[in-house]
Amino acid sequence: MTADTSPYPLEHLKIQVGPHTHGALAAGPADGELVLLLHGWPEFADSWSEVLPGLAAAGYRALAVDQRGYAPGARPGDVASYAVTELVADALAFADSQGADRFHVVGHDWGGLLAWVLAGAHPDRLRSVTSLATPHPGALRRAVTEDADQQARSEYVGLFRTPGTAEESLLADGAALMRQAFGGHVPDALVDANIRRLSEPGALTASLNWYRAPAETFALPAARITVPALYVWGTEDIALGRTAAELTAEWVDGPYRFEALDGASHWLPEEVPDQVTALLVEHLGRHS
Repeated sequence: MTADTSPYPLEHLKIQVGPHTHGALAAGPADGELVLLLHGWPEFADSWSEVLPGLAAAGYRALAVDQRGYAPGARPGDVASYAVTELVADALAFADSQGADRFHVVGHDWGGLLAWVLAGAHPDRLRSVTSLATPHPGALRRAVTEDADQQARSEYVGLFRTPGTAEESLLADGAALMRQAFGGHVPDALVDANIRRLSEPGALTASLNWYRAPAETFALPAARITVPALYVWGTEDIALGRTAAELTAEWVDGPYRFEALDGASHWLPEEVPDQVTALLVEHLGRHS
């Protein structure tokens, strides 16, 4: 199911949250259960373009938003504005904008970390949580502390947390480092669009402030998870290893499903959208 074959066209929305304006993509019936899709770094709402139509066809109201720092109308200049509590408040406001008292949240990469934090802090608002690629923050923090493999995979975060140096390195030589991060798993046109948008004045710094706001690397206030949870991880993920993936189960008290996709990389929404959509539809259907 693609945007061309779905009975529901892809809608382009603007969502106002306080002084900030966020661009968004939506699909599906207005009265369908809301599925809020949260992107990661260095991506935007359109990273979900191949997932939205399938969710819409299954009867859900699917909403993907350009988050704080990524939307041109939502780029505060101070690092403190990117604290995870602010990002969680944004996510709740996105759901509120659709009139959803309860909703499903799906996140990838940083969006996955945010989804876990949201689920732990506001279980009363959620029907379910899904994270693609990203383990529970508690599991990731433990792996970064104890596991040499994850420590090596996370070395890039030190660069990302260094103002100025990170921006210069990531945009040098036609943004070669950012292009390399995608590893050929994301369509070139989408990579080009991501880099073009992150090359706007202040945009890359704003996106990197997600990494810089925590006092320590991945030190996020993530509680235990009681809502139904799905975690999908690719075995070829270069940033997030098996240790943290398997430790995530220790943080989930509610119904839990862990799916390891053999041969898949970090970029699950773009690389294997059909598998992702099928897993989501099954998971959401069980917990609607």
